[in-house]
Amino acid sequence: MQALMTFVLLLQIVAALAMIGLVLVQHGKGADMGASFGSGASGSLFGATGSANFLSRSTAVAATIFFGATLTLAYFGNHRGGASSDESSLLERAPVAASAASVAAPASAAASGAALIPVK
Repeated sequence: MQALMTFVLLLQIVAALAMIGLVLVQHGKGADMGASFGSGASGSLFGATGSANFLSRSTAVAATIFFGATLTLAYFGNHRGGASSDESSLLERAPVAASAASVAAPASAAASGAALIPVK
């Protein structure tokens, strides 16, 4: 199970780096606008907007892999162990630990003879 989570995390990191690189390599849709006004090199105002090229399709594939890896890591992180009470989440244990600490503090202060300060 740990090896699978490590593999999915590695896949997520590689997909994120690939997505960053692919987005930085591409030029924006407005990049040809200056050329169309100045030299007339492009056919329309915002350049040719044909079908998606290799870079945009690769970015979509990397984003899909990243999204799938993120969902898989979230699923594995939520369903870690069995149904034992020792492996409950931190949020399920927090109220019990906080109430035990709040009860123990006044009892220890009263036992030591310290004056209790009333809380409004």
